[in-house]
Amino acid sequence: MSGELTQSVIKRIIRQVGLECAAQGQTLSETLVAFMVKAVVLDPRNDFNMDQILTENNMQELIQLCVTRLLDTTNPSLSTVKMQVYFDMNYANRDELLSEQEHVLEGKLAPVVRTITEAGPGAQEEGENMYQKIVTYVLLRSGLGSPTDIEAVREVTAALQSVFPQTEMITFISLSRKDKEQQLKDLAMLVTGIRLYNKQCHKGGSGIDDLPAILNKAIPSATQIVDERLNSCQLLAHRYTALLESKQEDPHRYSQLSTFKLKEALFNARQYEGFLCILLTDAITNAREVESLGVQFEATMRVLKNTVQDKTSIESKDVFPLLMELSKLWTGFQDAKLLLSFLTNMTDNLQQFSEIQSQIFPEEMLTSLLEGVTVKSDEERIKETMGTRVNVSDFKNQEWLFPETTDDFDELLIQYHSFCAHSIGVKGLTLVGNPAIGILKHKEKCYVFSSKEAAYIFARDPDKFIQLNVEKAKEYPELIQLLELHHQFEYLVPHAQTRNANKCLTKPPPKCDSSTQTDTHILPPTIVRSYEWNEWELRRKAIKL
Repeated sequence: MSGELTQSVIKRIIRQVGLECAAQGQTLSETLVAFMVKAVVLDPRNDFNMDQILTENNMQELIQLCVTRLLDTTNPSLSTVKMQVYFDMNYANRDELLSEQEHVLEGKLAPVVRTITEAGPGAQEEGENMYQKIVTYVLLRSGLGSPTDIEAVREVTAALQSVFPQTEMITFISLSRKDKEQQLKDLAMLVTGIRLYNKQCHKGGSGIDDLPAILNKAIPSATQIVDERLNSCQLLAHRYTALLESKQEDPHRYSQLSTFKLKEALFNARQYEGFLCILLTDAITNAREVESLGVQFEATMRVLKNTVQDKTSIESKDVFPLLMELSKLWTGFQDAKLLLSFLTNMTDNLQQFSEIQSQIFPEEMLTSLLEGVTVKSDEERIKETMGTRVNVSDFKNQEWLFPETTDDFDELLIQYHSFCAHSIGVKGLTLVGNPAIGILKHKEKCYVFSSKEAAYIFARDPDKFIQLNVEKAKEYPELIQLLELHHQFEYLVPHAQTRNANKCLTKPPPKCDSSTQTDTHILPPTIVRSYEWNEWELRRKAIKL
């Protein structure tokens, strides 16, 4: 099929699948439906050949397969894909989140800023009204109180008058638009610093929460919740792995147990673990940031108190930088609160995608199945293989990397999310790899293994096992993101999943939204009352003269 025709057919199928699911009460995102359609086509068990034109019967069969899989509530694979799509569409790192928040804030402030900055010399008569708009801007910018809070408005007005009296409005109005915008931001920071200082001295602080105390209490609690859920899903993954290994050793022991469902449940637990690790890392980073901000805030406040003391007159050059520093640090606390709220919501929303575990494999069932089976954690598996390593002399044309001979060994980008490259395709297991055994560098990519034997088998024919892993991902589409196979399934994975360049081997072309805007009036407006553009009016004036 030609590429254009293929895309039009796939779009039609995606639309039809979405409609049929909606008709049965399931409203699904287009991203999820598109992923499932292409995953069903890729699955070799479905016998779809994309090199041939799909007949109407083929398309109907494909639609029904997709609808069936998307409506199967007992399918761990579907829950995992939904989890991946949700995380991909909603997760943002600290910089992205704060940048988006700043963009939203600028959008909210834009009308107020426009009203203030576009006022020309003719607006001097409305000086008091303009001053009130600046008060509103400062209050909104700082996020410390509401414009409807009379006490907060009074505090902001008093603080603003101490650094920007109304008599300076004439000078302010004569500034260029760019200079006005910068002065507004500076004033907002100065007023915020003054209000924070007054709160510390118990002379105000209406609408200002004690953010350091709130964060110091909330962050450990949120971090503990993530950590507990992470430990629970890791234990599940270890149990599923032990069951699968036991079943492979003795296929008749668990004849009633579905190997396929068990593997899907394992991949669900591993993906949940991966996402929780990301959130836990962000939470720990946030906690350290808050701790650092707290120390700096206390130190700056102490210096400011010593500078001000009981003086009636203070040089602005001595106190202004300290006030602005207080404002910057407080903005850091506000950012930490925003990030904490985001991480908490992500943690709560991710849990729904792992609930299928307890439905398919209840605790009682798992406990009975695991009787006589040794459950090993990832740490125990690594510990067991710490004394073994690959003998380089056994391989003539392979490059092996070891900690003592490789710079930045811990920073190497390992394939398959650091899972054993041999066990995925051969056993369908996600066993943790041990870099100490030796990292195989093949075609500029690095692979780790769960045992020395697995390393030797893989190294004899790496391309064969790499292809086996790709085939396994076609059977279990959730492995594409779990094992970070984006480079081999670029046409299947939503582009948003490749936005994190650090996690993908092939970086998408750099793109960004940009715009340019000419200022409405670059120079102060000069109106020449005698100017006339109408030719007939000019003639009339000439005749009159």
